[in-house]
Amino acid sequence: MRTRVKRLLVTVFLLFAGCSWLSAQDTLSVASRTRAKMDSLRNVIAARRNATAAAENGGADRPAAGTVTAARGMLTAEELLLRADSLRLAYDFPAAVDCYQEALDKAADSLARQAVEEAMILGENGLSMMDYCSDPVVVAKQRFSVRDFFLYYPMRDRSWRAMPNQLDSLGSEFVRATYIPDGGNSLFWSAPDRDGVRNIYQSHLIDTLWTAPKLINEQITSSSDEIYPVVSADGRSLYFASKGLYGMGGYDLYVSTYNRETQDWDTPVNLGFPFSSPYDDFLFYNTEDGKYSIFASNRECSRDSVYLYVLEYDGMPVRRKIADVARVRELSALPVRSRSRIDNRAISGQALSQSVDTRRYVDKMNEVRALKDSVSALTASAAADILALLPAMQARLEKVTKELQAIEMEFLSRGVVIDPDKLRSETDREVVGAGSGYTFSRHAPGAAIALNMARPEPDFDYTFRILPEAQFAENNTLPSGLVYQIQLFSLSRKATVAQLKGLSPVFEKLSPSLRYTYSVGLFRSYNDVLSHLNSVKRLGFKSAVITAYRDGQSLSVSAARKLEAQIRTLYKIRLFPEDGQSLPELVRTAIHQQTDKDIVRLMDNGSVVFEVGPVDSRQLAEQLVQVIKATGVQRVSIMEMGNTIVN
Repeated sequence: MRTRVKRLLVTVFLLFAGCSWLSAQDTLSVASRTRAKMDSLRNVIAARRNATAAAENGGADRPAAGTVTAARGMLTAEELLLRADSLRLAYDFPAAVDCYQEALDKAADSLARQAVEEAMILGENGLSMMDYCSDPVVVAKQRFSVRDFFLYYPMRDRSWRAMPNQLDSLGSEFVRATYIPDGGNSLFWSAPDRDGVRNIYQSHLIDTLWTAPKLINEQITSSSDEIYPVVSADGRSLYFASKGLYGMGGYDLYVSTYNRETQDWDTPVNLGFPFSSPYDDFLFYNTEDGKYSIFASNRECSRDSVYLYVLEYDGMPVRRKIADVARVRELSALPVRSRSRIDNRAISGQALSQSVDTRRYVDKMNEVRALKDSVSALTASAAADILALLPAMQARLEKVTKELQAIEMEFLSRGVVIDPDKLRSETDREVVGAGSGYTFSRHAPGAAIALNMARPEPDFDYTFRILPEAQFAENNTLPSGLVYQIQLFSLSRKATVAQLKGLSPVFEKLSPSLRYTYSVGLFRSYNDVLSHLNSVKRLGFKSAVITAYRDGQSLSVSAARKLEAQIRTLYKIRLFPEDGQSLPELVRTAIHQQTDKDIVRLMDNGSVVFEVGPVDSRQLAEQLVQVIKATGVQRVSIMEMGNTIVN
């Protein structure tokens, strides 16, 4: 009995030491710990009473540090993991890492160890990022619902398209709309892949056709979700949020810079404290006027809402090391420090001044529109008693219209030109936070949109499969030409079939150092191999990387991508004449109207066949097939000739 009492007291002291972080526990969704948390809550209340008594006694009853450490030593690995998560969510990364290490030492099996190791990486990342903290000037913050917070950004009006839409049919907890502004020629958005993981895609407008959706690249594609991509006004920076890249938990904020030399986005960099936190941070945006940076986070609220933080823009932030946990916590709270430099004219987009005159103008404009609607309704009526009201209504409309024109003349006399539609839209717009000195102006959501987008070319056989049992390649010799693979791991001994987790075909290569390297798949393009990388990583091959070869010789992926840009796939169209001998003049004329390529007569296994080409566009080849079939020739096919490097 005495031992049980002693353990209970130790547990109370431990919970007292951690009670300041109990509120952070709502971000953890561990169903098996719900009942234990309720018990802990009762103990915390008791611990607070003990703390008050200890303070009144001058701290005489305060537990020694060694007592808390000893009590922590009595916890299980699962309890230590929860404790470490609480410390991490409270920004106490040094203590969190120590606690994770204790949990790792106590983990009973490989699955438990893996869970602790993954969480420990988040704590270690947070500890490292304490060395690179910036201190931005916060001018405003406001809480909004997660359902529509994005409408309060000073981005283009009517550009957020609700789910489902053409680019994203599902959405997610934090992603409720896609940013598709009118008039742009490039789109970047987040959407789920075949496995439900959200990746960032891009498309570009060529003439009137949007290119088929394409993943960004390997560096910006992780095994978890990426959301809310935003490209800077100069097109050089891509901001986004990710749960799978180097971070400290939840969604962190990242930026990738466009490399003009490689024509690709560089490895993304975590924005660090205080932009990123152990909670969910996303949708980073620099205003077009260069004055402010805005992002959303749920670090100070529940998951059904977010705070929008408005900071002074700083293109070259000074970063320094902060070792004090309390200072990091204070910095990440982003307290508002400067309202004197707020420029609401820039922040609220194109919002117009709501003076008495503009309000009077809008009221009169609304009255005119209402009267027009009434006159239209009366005119359409056949009832005599209703038609009798029409003259009076028309007279009223004429009078109010003249009053509206008089107000317009007043504006013109002062040199003010107004846009009625724009003014009405701005007047109706919801405004939040004006009392704090910053105006969050709610934009209208955009209408549904239909993009003329090219379809992805049909997948050819990659020979990549995930089977119940893995299969080795029958021949480990790589084919000629440019080939990509996904390298899995390297061992000092041969891998077993079970270690390959159903992947097929797996290639084995013995290096001069007598190590066995295993890779999967044969892919002819970078986009193809990239589209399968996540599937491989989710099988447990977290260190899997893309490798490239040309004619069996290894080369860097960047060099392979440059080479791939010079490669074209050529096509020929094969026709089998209806009479077995010749093509009618109508068919020849139709072909020559589409292309200047030669028509060649050949023999194929004793049959006459005509070939047209080569052409370097599958779209053109398909157009030719449609034209030829329209002339009456039905036996038409497209033959892929392979890849040709254009020097």
